[in-house]
Amino acid sequence: MTTRDGQRVGEAVQHPGRPQARSRRLRHMAALLAGASLFAGLLQARVAPPAYADTASDTRSVKVSLDSLSPTVPVKGGTITVSGTVTNSGKETVTAPHVGVRMAEVGPLTSRSAISTAASRTGYVKSDGYELTDHEAAIKDLPSGVSRPFTLKVPVSALGLGKDGVYQLGVSLTGRLRSVGFNQILGIQRTFLPWYQAGGAKATQYTFLWPLIDRPHLTVRSDSDDQQSPIFLDDDLAEALAPGGRLRQMVELGRDLPVTWVIDPDLLATVDAMTKPYRVAGEGGDLGHTTTGTGTEDAKQWLLELKAAVADREVVALPFADPDIASIAHHGRNVSGTLGDLKNATDLSTKTVETVLDITPDTDVSWPVEGAVDSSIIDVATSAGADEIIARSDSLGESAGLSYTPTAARPLGGGTTALVADSVLSKAFQGDMLNAGNETLAVQKYIAQTLMITMQAPEKKRSILVAPQRMPTASQARAMADAITAVTQSGWADSATFAAATKATPDPAASRTVPSGSAYPAALRKQELATSAFQTIQSTQTRLNGFVVILSVQGRVSVPFGTALLRSMSTQWRGDSGGAEDFRDAIGTYLTELTGLVHILDKGGTLTLSGRSATIPVTVKNELGQAVTGLELRLTSGQDNSLDIGDPQPVTVDGGHTRSLKFDASAKRNGLTTVTAQLYTKDGARYGDSMTFQVNVTSITSTVMLVIAGGLLLLVLAGVRMYSQRKRRAAAGTAEGAGSDADGDTGEGGDAGPEEPAGPAPDASGSARTSNPAHIQ
Repeated sequence: MTTRDGQRVGEAVQHPGRPQARSRRLRHMAALLAGASLFAGLLQARVAPPAYADTASDTRSVKVSLDSLSPTVPVKGGTITVSGTVTNSGKETVTAPHVGVRMAEVGPLTSRSAISTAASRTGYVKSDGYELTDHEAAIKDLPSGVSRPFTLKVPVSALGLGKDGVYQLGVSLTGRLRSVGFNQILGIQRTFLPWYQAGGAKATQYTFLWPLIDRPHLTVRSDSDDQQSPIFLDDDLAEALAPGGRLRQMVELGRDLPVTWVIDPDLLATVDAMTKPYRVAGEGGDLGHTTTGTGTEDAKQWLLELKAAVADREVVALPFADPDIASIAHHGRNVSGTLGDLKNATDLSTKTVETVLDITPDTDVSWPVEGAVDSSIIDVATSAGADEIIARSDSLGESAGLSYTPTAARPLGGGTTALVADSVLSKAFQGDMLNAGNETLAVQKYIAQTLMITMQAPEKKRSILVAPQRMPTASQARAMADAITAVTQSGWADSATFAAATKATPDPAASRTVPSGSAYPAALRKQELATSAFQTIQSTQTRLNGFVVILSVQGRVSVPFGTALLRSMSTQWRGDSGGAEDFRDAIGTYLTELTGLVHILDKGGTLTLSGRSATIPVTVKNELGQAVTGLELRLTSGQDNSLDIGDPQPVTVDGGHTRSLKFDASAKRNGLTTVTAQLYTKDGARYGDSMTFQVNVTSITSTVMLVIAGGLLLLVLAGVRMYSQRKRRAAAGTAEGAGSDADGDTGEGGDAGPEEPAGPAPDASGSARTSNPAHIQ
């Protein structure tokens, strides 16, 4: 074949004028040229890539973080500054990298869900748009695992912002990997620019809740010193109150924000206790080895700053210790006494806030955890006196087909209003806000969402509630403060009080249907307090009621125990079922210890009753620091037909003293008898443990009877003798009167002996015997 082909070529050369040969030659040359051009093109693409490749990406290689964006809301004629870091998370070095800005070509986003979708997207897509020229920042080669900072300054005029709305802005890193050999988009991060220049929309009213809540820290115990210093579970609260601490920053930030303060009164009571000397449990919660608390001065300063911050401001006070309304509704409402405790928590709330902060709060509000509600939760909340229920839109959903975010207020009937917080805004800052990139994105998303709400229905004036997490961290609080400040200064939003939100005109199209119990989130239900927890609480409360009635200063016990039982129902125990159980058990254990300090002393051994009747002393000891009264001591005999015990006796014993009470007992027959001593309260309830002892009746024996019979015989003989003597004297007197002899002899001729005293004859010891009562020690 080679020869034939070579021959054909030679023929063509020899005969260039032949049409067929010339045609074939031209076709072969064209084919060769085309192949060479294609190869050269491929080689050129391989060796000399274009400067920017917007159609190729591998966004798994580099992480882009936007650590700051200012201003958060751009203005016409201004400049935006974007700073951040890029980190090579791949295995290859990125060469010739640069960071650039991209604006989506589609214009402003059209919905709130579009914002969420764009924020969650990780890879580059065409809708991210093309990179803006002349506004990129070159950086050094980026080896694997290395991070480098960048800063971009872009005039607002270069962003192509048009009509009002929310625009997506992307920051990407473009570079080259050795394994690929041409430029790619290796990482991208998106954020949002709210643009509001034309204006004209009706400003949306925003009510921002600012929660001051913490977990329980106080135990029910106090130290044995003269001040009875309270004992804390730990000293974590001291750190939160110190400069830079979570609660300190919450106060410092909140005082300059247009917010509604939501306060757990238990936090106020706990901090107030810290303003005086207090003790802290030892390692592992050891209450027997406490140390001195360190937060006294910071507690004083925090309360001073809080008083100044909330003066003339709106304050909503939750029920004391923030009881878990959902747990009560699902597991505690049928346990007798639980709903009463919830009502007590509401009443105590007002007193605590007024005492500590010198203001009167709004206490008609219930805030179920994460705003999740169902019909039973609503019922329990209203039974405790709540007129406003803070729910959340992902629980009490919106009406199908509603194209805008409705006003928060939703009347539920019977004078109850649900204030439905916006779910997206309320959960905006639940992530790790210590990461600057997370914080910047969260703030921009939040601001963008508020503008989008206004642009949904610019002709409608609406009222929106934002209810964040109960215990934001310091970094979360700072991000919240930045977002709230930007929104209230934006022009499309205004701040409003909680009272104004409750009175806002409800949207007739908004859902008012309360979900059933089956719709309650399963994840939240798993965290609830069990029925057994409420049974334990009420059992302790019943024992407490039986204890305090005997105390002369009841408040010294009823107050710390009552508040501790309320703390045991706190919402803050969610996620810590073991800690909640330990807390409940510690309350019951301490109550048992205190109750046992008032008790009957054990007599020990067997008592002997050596007479028909006797007094039996029984001693009651009071080791408490106060007097007890209202008790009654009763003795009961195991054999009523052998031993009668005296009537019950009232008991009053000073603190640190003992009291001995004497009971009259009478024996009917000989033998051992078991006697039980028991204390009772005024209402007839048993108090403490009983004490039993044995009584041996030995007073009625045969020997004793013989002695008694002999004594009676002597008395009879003595009486006969006295009668005989009197008779003889009478006869002698008669004879003398008739003319007796001069010697004075009686007619009988006997001598008259001396007169013996009347009375019983002496016994062998030389003294008369009578039956004396026995005194048992």
